[in-house]
Amino acid sequence: MALSKVFLANDFEVFAGRFMNDWPELDELKEQYGDDLHILSLDVNNQASVDQAAAYIEEKRGQLDVLVNNAAIYKDRSEDIFGEFNYEDMMKLFETNSLGPLRVSKSVVPLLMKGNSKMLANISSEAASLEDSWRVKEYGYSMSKSALNMGLTILQNQLADHGIKVLAFHPGYVKTYIFGEFNENATIDAIESATGIVNQILKAPTIEEHMFIDYQGDKMNW
Repeated sequence: MALSKVFLANDFEVFAGRFMNDWPELDELKEQYGDDLHILSLDVNNQASVDQAAAYIEEKRGQLDVLVNNAAIYKDRSEDIFGEFNYEDMMKLFETNSLGPLRVSKSVVPLLMKGNSKMLANISSEAASLEDSWRVKEYGYSMSKSALNMGLTILQNQLADHGIKVLAFHPGYVKTYIFGEFNENATIDAIESATGIVNQILKAPTIEEHMFIDYQGDKMNW
C-alpha cells in the first residue's frame, strides 16, 4: 500500500495488485485518488490471476511505465540445520518470492516495452546477498531471495536490448506484516522506505548501473 500511495502522490496512475481482500487500506486510498487507482485481484502464484491483471492493464492503458514486484512471504524464521526443516514451506517461499515476480514480469514485459520509463523494479532483500551473508538460520527465505536476484540478472541480460532497466531493492528493515503480525521491532516506516524506492526509480538509472541497491540508492553486494 505504501508504494501505491507514494506513486499516486507523484501523479502516477497506479494498478495495485491485492491478494488479501479483507485489508481495507487500498480501498481507503481509492476514496482519495479515485480513478487514478485501480485495485486488481492478484495471486502471483496463479497464472490465470496474473494473466487477468495484465490483460486489464493492457485494456485500460495499453502500456506500462513501471512494474514493482513486491509480493513476498516469510515462513521459516526459527528453522536451522539442527532442527526440523519444513520443506513444504520452503517450496512456498520459492514459489512466491522467486517465481512469483518472474511470472508477473513475463506477463507485462510487452506492456513495459511500449512504456516510457521501462523500469522493472523488485523488492529483494539484504538476505539475498552471498557476499554479506551473516545468518545462521532462515534458509528458505534467504535462498528464495538469492534465487530472485539470479532471475533478475538473467532478465536484465535479456531485456537490455529492449531498453528495460531491472532493479532489485533492499527496502530496509521495514515495519510490515511479513511475519504474520506487525513488526514493531523494525526500524523503518513503510512510507519512508517506499519514498526512497520511488525516488530511486524516478532517477531512471541506466541499464549499465548496478541493479542491486537499497532504498536510499546505496549499492548492495551480490
